[in-house]
Amino acid sequence: MATAQHKALRFMTAGSVDDGKSTLIGRLLFDSRAILADQLDHLHARAKGEPIDLSLLTDGLEAEREQGITIDVAYRYFATPSRKFIIADAPGHEQYTRNMVTAAAGSDAAVVLVDITKLDLAARPVPLLPQTRRHSLLAQLLRVPGIVFAVNKLDAVADPGPAFAAVSEALNAFAKEAGIEVAGIVPVSALRGDNVTEPLDAPWYTGPSLLQLLESLPTAEERTAGPLSLPVQYVAREGDGTGDQPRVLWGRIAQGAVKVGDEIQVFPSGQKAIVAGLRRAGEKVGSATAGQSAGVVLDRQLDVSRGDWLSTPGTLAATRRFTATLAWLDTEPATLGRKYWVRHGNRWVQARLVEVTSTLDIHTLQPQPAHQLHVNEIGQVVVEVQQALPLAPFADNRVGGALIVVDPASHRTSGALLVRQHEVEG
Repeated sequence: MATAQHKALRFMTAGSVDDGKSTLIGRLLFDSRAILADQLDHLHARAKGEPIDLSLLTDGLEAEREQGITIDVAYRYFATPSRKFIIADAPGHEQYTRNMVTAAAGSDAAVVLVDITKLDLAARPVPLLPQTRRHSLLAQLLRVPGIVFAVNKLDAVADPGPAFAAVSEALNAFAKEAGIEVAGIVPVSALRGDNVTEPLDAPWYTGPSLLQLLESLPTAEERTAGPLSLPVQYVAREGDGTGDQPRVLWGRIAQGAVKVGDEIQVFPSGQKAIVAGLRRAGEKVGSATAGQSAGVVLDRQLDVSRGDWLSTPGTLAATRRFTATLAWLDTEPATLGRKYWVRHGNRWVQARLVEVTSTLDIHTLQPQPAHQLHVNEIGQVVVEVQQALPLAPFADNRVGGALIVVDPASHRTSGALLVRQHEVEG
């Protein structure tokens, strides 16, 4: 039974094409007995006496099976005696980096696969693949707390001990330079099952298996300390929605906590009221904290609608101009002066890209001068929004500091903005 310290862990997998992500996930599902009997029978029938292909458990879309690559984010579930897990299987192909960003949002950990057969093991330091760097940096930018490197296909290397040591040294050096806190580096063979669920029996590695490491990782907790920050998702009346039933302001608390009797302030109107009641999952409760969805009943009628924010009085400030990290996902480049739609919390507003300060060279990890951002590039930008928003630095608040960028012409999700600094209006 999972303890309070060991809640269900949501982790994502990432890596280059053919690194073995689907096989690794299939191995976790197979070894944890999370495969239905009819699925197993189907795999054995397709294998025709050969070893079963575990990757077939995850490539669910027809296009994925035809091309042999992962396209969409697929969620899988399994459990061990001590913990439950939710896997977000993210694509490795550069074309689908946006889907990897989707998987990273809200994940407690990221397992970045490193295919040791694709690396030049004779070089020192061992050069890492661009996708390894890109996926690790994106996971870090999206504040995924636990980043694990799984060095895969050790069974295909003649002398795995020194090879793993050299790759580990390169990964640690990269992580140190990039400021990435590594939860662990583990050797695995997803195909054979080495060190996936059971510890590796080898003199050169005495650490945990991948599953043992995942069982020990903490879940990401939203900040319960500090002022209340709650984006309103929708407003409804209790009961049948008629008569004198109270209006309930529903949303997921981004930061802080709220209890009955607290004074709150509405953004952008600035009006104040007292919390007269709280609802959670249809029940009346006395309090609610960050990460929980809650309904707030006020002691008086205020004009509150979707996209507004509830907060501790005096803590949310209006912002129209801010600097941010922009992860660009669209094939059309991010262009100066171009107008986009951005979503912050539950509010849509128009925004303009004022300045592209730099782009990050994923090989050197150094900023480079830039005037545009191309697909899969990460850069520093300045943005202006048409309507003031209650922004917060992303490092302090994942909800208040994150915005989705949408192209107004194509309606494609074009990028993710992570607020660094904002200018408060006077």
